[in-house]
Amino acid sequence: MHSEQPHLLIVDDDERIRVLLQKFLVRNGFLVTAARDAAHARRILAGLDFDMLVLDVMMPGEDGVTLCADLRRERDTPILLLTAKAETSDRIAGLEAGADDYLAKPFEPKELLLRINSILRRVPPSEAESVVPKVLHLGPLRYEMERGEMWRGEDLVRLTATEVQLMKIFSTTPGEAISREDLVDRLGRSGGQAQERAVDVQITRLRRKLEADPKQPRYLQTVRGAGYMLAPD
Repeated sequence: MHSEQPHLLIVDDDERIRVLLQKFLVRNGFLVTAARDAAHARRILAGLDFDMLVLDVMMPGEDGVTLCADLRRERDTPILLLTAKAETSDRIAGLEAGADDYLAKPFEPKELLLRINSILRRVPPSEAESVVPKVLHLGPLRYEMERGEMWRGEDLVRLTATEVQLMKIFSTTPGEAISREDLVDRLGRSGGQAQERAVDVQITRLRRKLEADPKQPRYLQTVRGAGYMLAPD
């Protein structure tokens, strides 16, 4: 739902952080709505759509990871998690719940801004393209390259912002393996084993949407020693 001013929903139980983030992001060109917890966020989301959600993980009541997983069942709005936990397992849990990225507290506001802009750049425009799209066929699915859209018959397959970006990367060189390191770089992430593991999680999620049997992938294959490869029909 991109506009000239993307609309963000910030969900954090710390009022001081909410106020600081809201002021900072407004100064940097965003419309910002703030919620104090998951229940408050749900009430807001019942009546408004957003370009992106920024969720704190550690909140009283329903935590950010649980909220993220539940929202992801119904919407593909980009989600960034803020977590005070530094363990890789906790961050992986957030990605498995459907988050597009995570940022560990404490963080520099400028880094948050970079992460938000990076995620929003991955989201395709909603307006219909006038150019006839190139199409890749993946069994019962078709991927329209120009629009960055996946279809199953007449039904649009919901892809997260990161999944959209992965499909764009793979579709530019179908039949060629792309290394995990290269995927991390092209997704705009910092390097390291944690980010490569995060890519593995995103691949697993994408396979659930592409494959009849995600454990034995036909279309998004693992190439031993080389990375991952999209193999359309």
